[in-house]
Amino acid sequence: MASILIADDNRQITSILEEYAKKEGHTTRTAFDGQEALELFRSFKPDIVLLDVMMPKMDGFEVCREIRKTSNTPVIMITARGEDFEKIMGLDIGADDYIIKPFSPGEVMARVRAILRRVQSDGQKKKLLSYQDLTIDLEDYTVTVGGHEVALTKKELEILWTLASNKSKVFSRDNLLNSLWGYDYFGDNRTVDSHIKRLRAKLDEYPHEGWEIKTIWGVGYKFEVKSDEK
Repeated sequence: MASILIADDNRQITSILEEYAKKEGHTTRTAFDGQEALELFRSFKPDIVLLDVMMPKMDGFEVCREIRKTSNTPVIMITARGEDFEKIMGLDIGADDYIIKPFSPGEVMARVRAILRRVQSDGQKKKLLSYQDLTIDLEDYTVTVGGHEVALTKKELEILWTLASNKSKVFSRDNLLNSLWGYDYFGDNRTVDSHIKRLRAKLDEYPHEGWEIKTIWGVGYKFEVKSDEK
């Protein structure tokens, strides 16, 4: 079972989510403002975070940004507003999923289970991948190009890993959404394009002539290696 940090200034919501989580055998801690959530995250070290967007002292976006500076712990953001730009921003700063109020507690727990399964599955897979001057390490979530470490977000690294570990295979935007955000994510697939754009910009800061993330127009993306020499 997992440890879950539930952060929401609505005590009724935290109480309900805590009740459902404990029924499934999870250990929980609750926070009622962003500052408390960040402090509890650092001391409790949860396996997953349920994070409300609109909280006093520090909003959920800021909390998520702070978490991502030091950790790849899964974060599910919760909000009363469903605007696309908010969902895209939440996912872009490193959230793993996004839930809009009102919601079913059972649905929240289903998403928690889905993310935990993915994390567990990732933990059983190969952790190191190398092509020429590119090295991707899933053990400590680092990427280096020509010996230079590239600062990627969790989702950017996961996109790179997915493409690079399936060399020459073309992934549609929906393929990437389904594999990295989950089948129950209903957001706009343009978020994939924005992630790819930032990922390329970061990788292109260092010369790499032997490989690239290639756009297949009208289809999606693939990782192309110009030479198989490593």
